[in-house]
Amino acid sequence: MSSKPPRRHPSTPLRSANPTPQAMASLRQLFDSLSGEQRRNQDLLVSLGFALRSFTNLHRFLELVPVVASRLLTVDGALLVPFQADGRLWRDQLQAVPADDCQELLRRLAGFEPGHAAGFGTEESQLFDMDRLVQRLFPRAGMFATSVVSRGRPRGRLYVFDLAGELVWTDVHRRHAQLVADLAGVAIENDQMLQEARRHERVDRQLSIGAEIQAQLLPDRCPVIEGVELAARCRPAFQVGGDYYDFIPTRPELMGRRRERGRWALVMGDVMGKGIPAGLLMTMLRGMLRAEVLSGLPPDRILHDLNQLAQEDLAQSHRFVTLFYSDFDPRTRLLRYANAAHNPPLLWRAERRNISRLDAAGLLIGLQPEADYSSGEVRLEPGDVLLYYTDGVTEAPGITGDRFDEARLIRALESACRSGQGSQGILDTLFERLDRFVGSDRQLEDDASMVVLKVPEAVTLPSVSLRSSP
Repeated sequence: MSSKPPRRHPSTPLRSANPTPQAMASLRQLFDSLSGEQRRNQDLLVSLGFALRSFTNLHRFLELVPVVASRLLTVDGALLVPFQADGRLWRDQLQAVPADDCQELLRRLAGFEPGHAAGFGTEESQLFDMDRLVQRLFPRAGMFATSVVSRGRPRGRLYVFDLAGELVWTDVHRRHAQLVADLAGVAIENDQMLQEARRHERVDRQLSIGAEIQAQLLPDRCPVIEGVELAARCRPAFQVGGDYYDFIPTRPELMGRRRERGRWALVMGDVMGKGIPAGLLMTMLRGMLRAEVLSGLPPDRILHDLNQLAQEDLAQSHRFVTLFYSDFDPRTRLLRYANAAHNPPLLWRAERRNISRLDAAGLLIGLQPEADYSSGEVRLEPGDVLLYYTDGVTEAPGITGDRFDEARLIRALESACRSGQGSQGILDTLFERLDRFVGSDRQLEDDASMVVLKVPEAVTLPSVSLRSSP
C-alpha cells in the first residue's frame, strides 16, 4: 500500500489527420462520458459539502465519507478511521463500505491496542502498523491511504481500495481522495470544537449556579451592633470558592435596640476546594452553625459540636473546612473566640498602636471526629480594630509572582488604622492595596474576603470652667 500509487495514463495516438465519422462518433461518446462522469463527481462532492453544512450529527456525516469516496473514485470500498481529540483511535466512529466485506476489518481495528493510547494519531510508526494491518486483511487489494488533517492536527486516516487488484490512479483521483479526507477533517474538527464549547457552557452554568449559592450565603449588609462599626466584602475569583462570613444574633427573637445590644456571633470560614461542591458544603455548614448558635454554648463547644455534626458529610466529600468563630457582647465589649485552623484575625490596639493575632488551638472541621478546641477572650477598647480575612487575601499572587502574605496585610492594616478611618474606610484601603499588588487587569486565583470591626474612639467633651457670678 502506498499513498503514491503508480499512475496509469492510457493513451491512443491519432494515426490519421482526417478522422473518420466512426472515430468522430467515438470521440463524442468519450467526451459525453467524461462530461457525465465530471457532473457525477461534482454532484457527489456537492452532496458531501451539503451534508457538512447541514448535519448536526457527526456520525451521520462520517457514514457518508467512505460511500462518497468509493463512488467518486470508482473503487470497491473505502475505510475511514477517525481520531479523538487526544489522538486516540475513535472506535465508535469507524466507518467502512462495503459493510459485509469489512466486518472483520472493523473488529480488528477496534481492538488495535496501540490505538487506545493518547497521541496515537501523531506517531508515524504506529500509523504505519495500522496501515499494514489494513493491508493484511485485504492482501490482494490495491489500496491508497491518506491522512485526514485539520488545522495542522491529524484527525484520522482514509483508505480506498479495489478488492480485485491494483488501482488505476491519476492526479485527479488523488485530489478527489484528499478533498474527501479534508472535508472529513473539517467535520471532525467542527464537532470537537462544538463539544468543547458545550463543556465550557456547562462549566459556565455551574459557575453561575455556584456564584448564586455563594452570594446567598453572604449577608446583604452588615447588621447594626451597638458600640461597633462593621464593614465586609468578598472579592470573588474567576472560580467559585468556598469563602463564608456571617453575623448571627444569638437571640434572634429580640428586635430593634434590644437586638443591637444583644450578643452576636461573628464568623469567617473557608471550604478547602472550589466550585459548586464547596458552595453546597458551606450552605450545609451555615445551617448547622446557625442552629448551634441558638444553643448559647461558648465558642469552643460550638466548634466541637459542629465538627461532629458535619463529620460524615465532609468525609464523603473529601473536603475540610477552616472556621474562626467568635461572639461579641456589646454591653461589656468582650469578644470570645475559638479557631478551627483558620487564618487568625488581626487585632489593632489603639492604645498600644500595635497589631497582634487572635488565635486558639483547633483542628480543621471534618478532620477528626473527636477534635478538641480551645477558646480565648479579649476585651475591645475604643479605637481598636479587628480584621477577619480568608487566605485568598494573603495567598493572592502579585505581578512579580510573590504572594501578598500576612506581613503586607499587617503593614496595610497598621497604616489604615493610624489614619483614623472608620471600618468602611479601612476595608476600602485594604482592598485598594490588594488590587495594586495583584494588578488591575489580573484576576484573583481565589476568593478574597475581609470583615472589619472597629470600636469607635471615645468622644471627649471639652472641659468647661465654671465661674461664680460677680
